[in-house]
Amino acid sequence: MAILNDSRNEQPMTISEEIGPVSRRCALKNSAIGFGWLAASALMQQMQASEAGSQTLHSPFHFAPRAKRVIFMFMKGGPSQVDTFDYKPQLNKDDGKPLPFDKPRVQFAATGNLLASPWRFRQYGESGIPVSSLFPHVARHVDDICFLNSVYGTNAAHGGAALKLHTGSDTFVRPGMGAWVNYGLGTENENLPGFITICPTLAHGGVNNWGSAFLPAECQGVPLGVASQPSTNAHVKYISNPRISSGVQRTQLDLMSRLNQLHQRAGSEESILDARIKSFELAFRMQSEMPRVQDLSKETAETHEMYGLNDKVTVDFGRQCLMARRFAEAGVRFIQVTHSDTNVQWDQHSDLKVGHEKNAAEVDRPIAALIQDLKQRGLLQDTLLLWGGEFGRTPVAQGRNGRDHNPDGFTMWMAGCGVRGGMRYGATDEYGFYAVENKMHIHDVHATMLHLLGLDHLKLTYRYAGRDFRLTDVAGNVHSAVIG
Repeated sequence: MAILNDSRNEQPMTISEEIGPVSRRCALKNSAIGFGWLAASALMQQMQASEAGSQTLHSPFHFAPRAKRVIFMFMKGGPSQVDTFDYKPQLNKDDGKPLPFDKPRVQFAATGNLLASPWRFRQYGESGIPVSSLFPHVARHVDDICFLNSVYGTNAAHGGAALKLHTGSDTFVRPGMGAWVNYGLGTENENLPGFITICPTLAHGGVNNWGSAFLPAECQGVPLGVASQPSTNAHVKYISNPRISSGVQRTQLDLMSRLNQLHQRAGSEESILDARIKSFELAFRMQSEMPRVQDLSKETAETHEMYGLNDKVTVDFGRQCLMARRFAEAGVRFIQVTHSDTNVQWDQHSDLKVGHEKNAAEVDRPIAALIQDLKQRGLLQDTLLLWGGEFGRTPVAQGRNGRDHNPDGFTMWMAGCGVRGGMRYGATDEYGFYAVENKMHIHDVHATMLHLLGLDHLKLTYRYAGRDFRLTDVAGNVHSAVIG
């Protein structure tokens, strides 16, 4: 019990509900009995919710969900659609020729003539979808994947485009999509956060990409590590306290919560204190759950091999993907993994062949392993996999052997949870520059993602500064054709 010593009085004093001195007996009575009643009340609420089951009036879903969780694989820098999953034979035929139509009015840099893909495409699966030789492992799973070949955005710069992809806005600070999902659905495991981002980048939007902005603070993503460091460092700092037992920590936390509640009654900002209390409580509960989930030594040697943890090329991203599967299995609602480094990323303004081959080699095997692992565990049927970067690349050359940023038409893909596999949805023009068929704006990607989670993007709103905000702002359409 924390004691405030008053130099004018030899009797130790405590803090009362009126923020004044009372006897130790009274303080003990208020805190001990009060917390016992709070615990009992919470337990009864949980029992009532359990008994109500699916009939509860407070269901977070707007309609029956297809997915329970999302794993977003962010390829920072912008993978080239025409070199990965959007095969353009006409581009190869017209290599070196001028583009026969106008380039975008706003370009990131000067570009030249058409540049053929250095990689060969071949058809895979029963669907016969062509995939580049950059992704031979992912290619084996094309019948589980819906390739969104007509995605487009509005910003040709990394910072704005990354923010648009993550938050729906490239100009204002807005909650990340994981924060919106966490706000709408919460976590399935009260001992873990609802939104975890593994090795996120600190550049081009940084913390705003996974922040909660005006949503309650507990909705924000919990970062594990950073992109510039190995994923072996992706863990929660100070997760254990060898000096103090869990019982003593529980007593300290109860006192701290009581004091915060007293400050609330005195007129302090309620939302800030609520978030602080919840963060302390979650941190306490995470001490036992988080190390267990992150302990990859519990996985079999075959699993380590499948994810490429025994290969120096694939080990870093492979560890991220395996952790993502374990977090999904443990009930985390939104998990993001990021492939990035401080040098190459996917941003090949030059040396396209060298850069894309390095990047693809690092992620191809782990991504395929994640699909296979989720599928064999029965988790793919209620997990949405989302893959992509902030934009694509131009089919015309920048310099001699690079490609510039291209937000006007690029590829993302979805898999799992009722998404139609073995499908190419939408299309770009014959060279892969502009989205032209079933165009899918980033807002549409968000709306479709929320729909699969049982959330109506028009109803998932939060009132702030006098208006209702949502992830899709005042736009967005669900593309039901991608849903089986």
